Formats: sequence, structure tokens, C-alpha cells
Amino acid sequence: MKAIVTGGAGFIGSHMVDLLVSKNYEVTVIDNLANGRLENIEHHKGKVRFIQADIGDYKLSLDEVFADVDYVFHYAALADIVPSINEPLKYHQANVDGTMRVLQASRKSKNLKKFVYAASSSCYGIPDVYPTPESSAIRPEYPYAHTKTVGEQYVMHWGQVYKMPVVSMRFFNVYGIRHRTGGTYGAVFGVFLAQLLNKKPLTIVGDGEQTRDFTYVTDIVDACYTACQSSYVQEIFNVGSDNTYSINYLVELLGGEKVHISKRPGEPECTYADITKIKTMLGWTPKVSFEEGVKTMLENIEQWREAPVWDEDSIQEATKEWFECLGDKDA
Repeated sequence: MKAIVTGGAGFIGSHMVDLLVSKNYEVTVIDNLANGRLENIEHHKGKVRFIQADIGDYKLSLDEVFADVDYVFHYAALADIVPSINEPLKYHQANVDGTMRVLQASRKSKNLKKFVYAASSSCYGIPDVYPTPESSAIRPEYPYAHTKTVGEQYVMHWGQVYKMPVVSMRFFNVYGIRHRTGGTYGAVFGVFLAQLLNKKPLTIVGDGEQTRDFTYVTDIVDACYTACQSSYVQEIFNVGSDNTYSINYLVELLGGEKVHISKRPGEPECTYADITKIKTMLGWTPKVSFEEGVKTMLENIEQWREAPVWDEDSIQEATKEWFECLGDKDA
């Protein structure tokens, strides 16, 4: 079987490559290395074909690469909230135009068995219901979430119009080893681990009682693989841990000093996936407990040695546009 993983040198994509290689797939990775790192797939050197390319570049033809592909896992995207507010067109090109181009190239393959799209739980914005089911209202709060939502709409529409075997997986708060170490302040694990390494206090947003559906990355890719092997098409699935955990509990597991910083507008008090649908239809359940996942992160903490070390002042500067664009300017 031939599989293509866009964004395959990135955090989640590289774990998908690990799983596919372990199952003897012929894997091609397409990544422009804007966020991905070759070190993430270096252990597959000689086994995986790597193409450095930007899927959003209309001058680049993807048809030949996708000509006889069996499975496509589309992870390539720009993430982060604040940069998407500052550069919405850049995010549209990567997350919307890029998705359309990958869809178009994929639908020309006569062998295509499944197209798996990496969607985001940020599509729900501030949900009305917890745990949040797939039927919840879609109301993204910022350009990143909006572009991922529009990308999902294109995927489902291409499935409808061109009879493509598509599925969309809405990820909740993915964490794990190889998580990006750079980028604008926002990824709580990267922030906390770098602070721990440098003996700095952990910066807790607000009172720390907000909760997140932290889902370990190997569970995420396992769900994607389960979906690709199923007979279901044109379906959307939440992928979560089946629980939600407070930031204060995370800090308790990590240890270290702590300091509280201003709460940010536009962030939900809770993220919590209702995964009834994926459990019922696909028989999938998460395998890695939160405590086990945090332990694995601590065991690999040296990966964050070169990560930026944030403090109260640098966070305030980095998120200034956040407050300006999303409200609560006096915070």
C-alpha cells in the first residue's frame, strides 16, 4: 500500500509515518519544513521518500506524486492563533488552498481508498455543551480555526461531489514527544517543559482551573489509522482522551514553582470531546492515560532544551495582539 503524509516531518505527521512504516506501507512525506523537522523522520532514512515542497504553491504540480496513492493523511497546516490574526492570508493559502490542492491531486488517483483530514476542535469555538459532540455549533474564534474549518468543509464537499472516500478527524489538544519547540506562545507543554528545564516558574493562565482534553499523539494517529481502514466515508469524528484535565493538575504532575498570568479572551474554560461516535462506529478508544503521557514527556524533557523560555513579560508582549483582536483590551 502506498501512503502520502503531508506535513509528515511535523509533530503529528511524523508519528503517523512511524505507524505506517511499522505496518510496511510505502510512505511519501511532503513537507516544506516551515514547522516540520527532518530529525523527526531521520530514523526512517532509506525507508521513506521525502519531498520538500509547499502544498499551497500553485506553481507546483502534485499530480505525479499522487498518481497511484492508496491513502492520504493530510496534516500539513499552519498552526497558532496570534500569527493567524496577524497574517490571515498566509494561513488561508496554507490551510485552505493547500487542502484544495491536495484534494484535487488525490482525487485523480484510481487507487485512492481513503483521504484522512486533520481537523481541529477549535472549530467549536466556545462550545455550549461538554463533552462536545460532532453535532455542536461550528463557530471558530480566530483565523487559524476558521481556515481549518473551511478546509474540512472542502474535504466533505469533495467527498460529496466527487465521491471521494474522505473522513475528517477533529483533534483535541494533542501533546507528545516531538511537539514543536518554537512558535508564538500558546502550546502549554512546550512552555512548561522549557520553563522546568531552566528552573523558571510555570506560567499559569488565569486561575488554572480551566481544563483541556489532552490527547496523546500516538492515540491521535491510531485513530486516524483506524478510520482509514474502516468502511466509513464522508464522516467526521472527534478524537479525544475521553476526559478533561485542569492546568493545575498538569502543573501538579510536572512539579516546579508557578506564577499566574492574565486570562486570555477567546479561550474556552473547557475542551472535552464527546467521543461516543468514534467509539461506537470504529470501536476506537484512547490507550495512553494522561499521567502516563506526562511521564513520557518528562522522560524526554531534553527535547525542549533549545525551546524559547517564556516569562510573564515576554508572554504579555507576544499576546498583545491577542487581547487587541479578541477583546478585553484592558486585561
